[in-house]
Amino acid sequence: MPGAALAVRTLCAAETPRWDAFVRSTPQATFFHLSAWQRIIGEVFGHRTFFLYVERGGEIIAVLPLAEVKSLLFGHALVSLPFCVYGGVAAANDAGEDAVAALEAEADALARKLGVRHLEYRNLAPRHEGWPRQDIYVTFRKEILPEAEADMLAIPRKQRAMVRKGIKNGLVAHLDHDVERFFAVYADNVLRHGTPALPKRYFARLRAEFGNDCEILTVTDAAGQILSSVLAFYFRDEVLPYYAGDYPRARALAANDFKYWELMCRARMRGCALFDYGRSKIGSGPWHFKKNWGFEPRPLSYEYRLYKRGDIPRNNPMNPKYRLFIAAWKRLPPGLANTLGPFIVRGLG
Repeated sequence: MPGAALAVRTLCAAETPRWDAFVRSTPQATFFHLSAWQRIIGEVFGHRTFFLYVERGGEIIAVLPLAEVKSLLFGHALVSLPFCVYGGVAAANDAGEDAVAALEAEADALARKLGVRHLEYRNLAPRHEGWPRQDIYVTFRKEILPEAEADMLAIPRKQRAMVRKGIKNGLVAHLDHDVERFFAVYADNVLRHGTPALPKRYFARLRAEFGNDCEILTVTDAAGQILSSVLAFYFRDEVLPYYAGDYPRARALAANDFKYWELMCRARMRGCALFDYGRSKIGSGPWHFKKNWGFEPRPLSYEYRLYKRGDIPRNNPMNPKYRLFIAAWKRLPPGLANTLGPFIVRGLG
């Protein structure tokens, strides 16, 4: 209704169907704008959430999911959205800049009221010229072709050879109905890289909240020994492999390569047209791996409004100040690492 007054509101349980209907129908919105993240972040990690939306004439025209992350180690922030690679305002094409401005003004007022050190928007594209910006992350998104052979031929030659190697090695892909095998691989993988693991109950909650839109694909050798696993999200016509891990022997058998090829085939069968390989740090191992598949990096625009700090946070493993922590973490017994990890990683988001 052009000309109608704008009203900014906070999401309540009764309004989640309307919120999700808007998210699913709005091109700017992503999987991480869905209302289930409010429950997951609040109940699993204990963070306060503020899912804001703006209405015009009783119709939702823009949304902004936010969560307050408070940590003695990593600071105090208002983020859209922790544990998610995309966030920020998602608006209808005809919403108008006044709707976006209303949501961001409300977020700014909330940030000041909470006393956070910074406000962070994890945008897919730049929104605020001149705002401080994190410049280390890119995303990789590519079309899934209708025919499997065409997709295979679209993979660069050396990477295609690795996929075919996995197939020749007799590897088998399984869909898991629980998180047990996935978590074992994932936790082992992050420990070897020196980073804390998210809690197992988080992954179980993802499966419970998103159902068939959260799928675990696990790769074994011909004898049934686990090699690699990935948890992927499905949203509209996209598939997003989001959490993954593999055991050391997976490399020689090309299990990681086989895993993502099988996921692409599975996504095609489910009617997906886009493979979102997710966020990576520029120059990292995953960044090179994804480029080897023929995916081109697309810069992510993580923008910050600073209140009680002079520069943007660098809470990532590439920060030199974490080198000693990473080296020490790698030496922890797995049981101790999985017990301590959730208390640390909840503050990273």
